[in-house]
This record gives sequence, structure tokens and C-alpha cells, in this order.
Amino acid sequence: MDDKTVTLAHGAGGTQTNELIDRVFKAHFANPLFTGDDAAVLPPIRGRIATSTDGFIVSPWKFPGGNIGKLSICGTVNDLSCMGAKPLYLTCGFVIEEGFSLGALEEIAAAMEKTAAEVGVRIVAGDTKVAGRGQCDGVFINTTGIGEILPQANTSGTLAKPGDAVIVSGDVGRHGCTILIARNDFGIASDVDSDCAPLWGTVEALYQATDGIHVIRDATRGGVGTVLYEIAGQSGVGIAIDAPAVPVDPRVKGVCGMLGLEPLYLACEGRLVIIAPQEQAEKIVDTLRGCKYSQNAAIIGRVTEENAGRVIMETEIGTQTVLPQPKGELLPRIC
Repeated sequence: MDDKTVTLAHGAGGTQTNELIDRVFKAHFANPLFTGDDAAVLPPIRGRIATSTDGFIVSPWKFPGGNIGKLSICGTVNDLSCMGAKPLYLTCGFVIEEGFSLGALEEIAAAMEKTAAEVGVRIVAGDTKVAGRGQCDGVFINTTGIGEILPQANTSGTLAKPGDAVIVSGDVGRHGCTILIARNDFGIASDVDSDCAPLWGTVEALYQATDGIHVIRDATRGGVGTVLYEIAGQSGVGIAIDAPAVPVDPRVKGVCGMLGLEPLYLACEGRLVIIAPQEQAEKIVDTLRGCKYSQNAAIIGRVTEENAGRVIMETEIGTQTVLPQPKGELLPRIC
């Protein structure tokens, strides 16, 4: 077995494949339900079930604050969490480019193991394919998750109501800014790091504090601005945002200022957008600020009856402007 890089033989289904699985995946993912059979056999779930799947092709694969492995667990865990579902089981599929470092692959698997353990979710099955040189960029990962929805949870992008408060669980745009700097396309030096984090513990704390939440979304591709437009469209409402209330890390603000970017459209990988009745808003923010990944949570706006389908920005000088509807791809390959 080549001790340094992945070869096409590692994807051929023979001895080298088994050695790769044993060395990297079984070493990090082993648990009583992890299977070498064609499918994992899982115990029954009593309540409602949520399931989600996502692909991850971030470039570079490693960045300040995480790597593609951590990201792949957080992404699916957070999608389940936004539906009020406790993540229980994950499957993962790898497409690895011939020549990819085995040491890097072990680093990715170790990050997945650590992040899954933090959440309490089990990786129960997976698949490995090796692509020829140039057929993929390093490594791609797909994760699929299953979770059990809490009895009191009932969230959807269709449930925002006029008068509701709009809350973010922390500063916005940090992941997208981190990836942009890590590519070194603009020669910008900054110590900004990704907000990549698993958020089930945060959501669980919210449901212990209140059952009045209407919408929870994680603001990944397209950032908070895109999520707000999605919710406004799904619910047939307007959303008014108070620009000075939106938390932005000073490092992100500096980079965006230099490049003419709007932080609201940069991806987050550890931030929630929450819409809930106004009377619950302060309690929700207090709960968030007591959680590990949401200490600078803030109320940033409200849901309105007017301007249905639009997001209105109330500026620092008291004027109003329509936040432009996102189009195209601001920054590709960010998750």
C-alpha cells in the first residue's frame, strides 16, 4: 500500500480498498452501528423523522477554523437541526482524486470523528470512490443524515408572520470571507477564521427555552441575505433589516470594505437565522448568548406585511433601501 497518496487501486474494491477503509475510515468512524455490509441496520425511531443530504466541494479543503471533513458533518447536522431534529445517524460518501495525500485524508476523517462526537451523531455507513487525476479537485464528500424531530418543533420557511422578530445567532459572513482569503486571489492578509460549527446543541437549548419559533435556517451559500429572501418568498411577507444591528466581525468588515462586498451575502457555516414572535425575541437572544457558538446573537429586524417578497434595509442614516436580490455566484466552491 502506498503510504503517501491515494491511488486508483484504492478505489478498485480489492485489497488496497480494504486497507484504505481500515486505515482511515474504520479507524475514525467505528461504533456499534458502523457496518461493512451493504446497508446499515438501524433501531426504530419513534417520532417524526427528518432527513437531509448535502455535497461538499470546498476549495481549499483546509482553511482557518476547519476543513472539508468538519464542514461535511456540520452542514448536514445543521440542516437537520433547523427542522428541530436531533441528528442520530449519518452516511458519508467520498470521491477522492488520485494522488491526494493519505495524511490529509486521515486529517479530514479525524475532524469528522471529532465533530460527530461533539454532536452525538453516529456515522453508520459510507462509500469510497477514487477518480483519476484532474477528474475532481482533491476530495469531495457527500453526507446524508437522519434525525428525530422534537415533539414541540414545527418550523418552516412558510411560517414567518408579520410582527415576528428576525434574529441571527452571531456575526455574519465569516466563512465566505475566510475561504476568499485562503485562496489568496487578492493578496489580502487577515487572521479571520471560519464560523464552521455544529449547531444541534444551540437549537436544543432554544427548544428548551421556548416553543414559539416559526423559522430556523442556517445561512450557508448566499449568506443571511439569500436566506431572508427565501423566507420572504415562501411566507409571502416583507422583511425589514436594521443595518447597524447586523453583527459583522471587524476583520470581515475590513475585507468587505476593500473588495466592495456585502457581508450579508457571504456564506456562514455556523450561524442561524431565526424568526419568532416579538415577545419571545429577547428570551431567544439571551438563550443564544449562553451557548458556545452564538455569544454575539442579535435581533436584526422584523417581518412586515408590506413589501411582500422583498428585504428592506434600514440604513445608519435612517433611510430605507431594497437589499438587492442575490443573483449568480458571488464566491464558488465555498462548501
